[in-house]
Amino acid sequence: MNEQIRQIAERMRGLRDALDLTGSQAAQACELSLAEYEKYESGQADIPMSVLCKLAAAFKVEISALITGDEPYMSSYFLTRKDKGKTVERRKAYKYQALAMGFKNAKAEPFIVTVEPNDLAISELHLNSHAGQEFNMVLEGDLLLIIEGKELILHEGDSIYFDSGKAHAMKALNKRPVRFFAIIL
Repeated sequence: MNEQIRQIAERMRGLRDALDLTGSQAAQACELSLAEYEKYESGQADIPMSVLCKLAAAFKVEISALITGDEPYMSSYFLTRKDKGKTVERRKAYKYQALAMGFKNAKAEPFIVTVEPNDLAISELHLNSHAGQEFNMVLEGDLLLIIEGKELILHEGDSIYFDSGKAHAMKALNKRPVRFFAIIL
């Protein structure tokens, strides 16, 4: 098991215990089945960013508290220098560089996301959905973005704003990694 996944799972369990919630109550608050929730809380499965966003909202904590264990502390501004954002690698295919983890009560979560190429068929891609909206702007490479079955190809400089409650998935094209700027609202 990936060490970061294990740590996130431990924080989930600790928060649920502190809130005196059953697994069923936590699963319901996160719009997950009990079996899904238990897989995440036990560290047996990678926890998608969409689920982390739901967990943070359900547990009324900052997403950084779940991901890093650190509470954000800045309220006027939070500066992130180039390539110095907190790196979150839960899966080999996705790497997130968080850009505002230290800002308290952030209204959005900005990331630089790197998606590694893979040989998965479109039908094999993991679909995500989470409450709110999302903005993505491709910085390098070519990205296949699927939203509710619609296939969109974004090239360097292209951007998209969409309802992240719609099922969506991403795939790097042309056997090259793709980097994009993402804001989850």
